[in-house]
Amino acid sequence: MNKVTVLYGHPTDVAVFENYYKNNHLPLAATMKGVAKLELTKIVGTPDGSKPEFYRMAEIYFSDMEQLQKTMGSPEGQATAADLANFATGGVQVLVGAIE
Repeated sequence: MNKVTVLYGHPTDVAVFENYYKNNHLPLAATMKGVAKLELTKIVGTPDGSKPEFYRMAEIYFSDMEQLQKTMGSPEGQATAADLANFATGGVQVLVGAIE
């Protein structure tokens, strides 16, 4: 199994981010075919109590690397990736991983 992890930095306006994320970005992401599982996390802290580096995390799971590449390379996957620029004002890091 493989996954794409999206790490969102702290947005300049949390309310605007959350509204766009829930009402625009997630419905767009839902159009992607081949996703085995999706986990959305709102980061609430760190073990030492300091401010976390990231605000949110999305983990998108795929059966294998071929499916990940097919989905992310599709028009729906490309549109979802391009949409990040519309609301991720705190920056975003996208990582691809192999689950062991």
